[in-house]
Amino acid sequence: MTIIDIIGYIPAIIFPVATLSQLFHLLKTKSADGVSLITWIAFATGNVSLYIYTEKYNELQTIAGLLLTAILQIAIVVLILKYRRPKPVRVSEKKSD
Repeated sequence: MTIIDIIGYIPAIIFPVATLSQLFHLLKTKSADGVSLITWIAFATGNVSLYIYTEKYNELQTIAGLLLTAILQIAIVVLILKYRRPKPVRVSEKKSD
């Protein structure tokens, strides 16, 4: 194992752990307030695309750093959709003359 291989494990550990913190927060609070749906969809799409692009499908660093993280990000998207609050409907007031 080379130093480059070892360095490859850093994002393979950091990315899923960082994503887990948001996932746990959503599960704990059961609220998606302040969490961007578009951002998490973009993260998941980017990780899946990069996984496909690298063509290193069997390497642990790639699986954990990109594919596992994308799976966790998709779980976050599902929780955002589950826990987001519907926008309040405003009823316009009629002015009486």
